[in-house]
Amino acid sequence: MLNGSKITMADGEHKDFDKEAAQWDAKPETIKLASDVANAIIREAGPLGSLNALDFGCGTGLLTLMLQPHVKTITGVDSSMGMLEVLRGKIKTQRLGNVYTMFVNFEKGVRVQGAYDLIVSSMTVHHVQDTAALFRQWYAILMPEGRVFFSDLDAEDGSFHSDSTGVFHRGFDRTKLKTILHNIGYREIRDTTASTIVKEAAGGGTREFPVFLIGARK
Repeated sequence: MLNGSKITMADGEHKDFDKEAAQWDAKPETIKLASDVANAIIREAGPLGSLNALDFGCGTGLLTLMLQPHVKTITGVDSSMGMLEVLRGKIKTQRLGNVYTMFVNFEKGVRVQGAYDLIVSSMTVHHVQDTAALFRQWYAILMPEGRVFFSDLDAEDGSFHSDSTGVFHRGFDRTKLKTILHNIGYREIRDTTASTIVKEAAGGGTREFPVFLIGARK
C-alpha cells in the first residue's frame, strides 16, 4: 500500500460546478489532491508515453494536465461546460497539441466516444449513482489490455460533504468496488492509498479522509 500525503481542506462545498469553475484552481488543497493522485497513477502505471488517455470527470483539467507530459494524448471529459471552458483556456494558453475535451453527461445517458488505452478519474465516482454502469462503459471503451485508475473516498459517515447535492455515495468500500470490477471482467485489480484529506470537523478539531486509488486492466 502507498501512503499518500495529507491535504487540509476548509469545510463548505457546493455542487454548481459551472459557477465554481472560475475559482476552482484557486484552492491549494484541490491542486495538492490532483498532484497526489497524478503521482500515484504514474507510480502504479509505469511508462505511459505511447498511450491515448481519457480523464473522466476532468473538471478544470488539473489531473489532465499533470498527466499530459506523460501520455501520447489525453481527453478531458466532464458534464460541466464551465469546467471544460477553463480547461480549453489552458489548452489554448499553453498551446497543447495533445489535449482534447469532450462534454458528456453520463447521468443523462450520454456515452463517451472513442477508444482509449488508459482511463483515469479523480473524486468523480461518488457523483455517479450507478457505479457498475460506469465501470461497464469504461470497460467498453478501453482498448485490449487497457487500464483504468480511479480515486475516491474511502467509506465515511457523510460528514465529508457539507452539501450533499449530487452526492450518491458516502465514499466506498474498496473490496466491494474491486468485486464489481472483477464481475465485469477487469483483472489485475489492486488498490493503494493516494492521499489523505484533512478537514475541519463540525465539533472542532480535524478529521482525516483517506483517498484510494484503484487500478485494473481489461
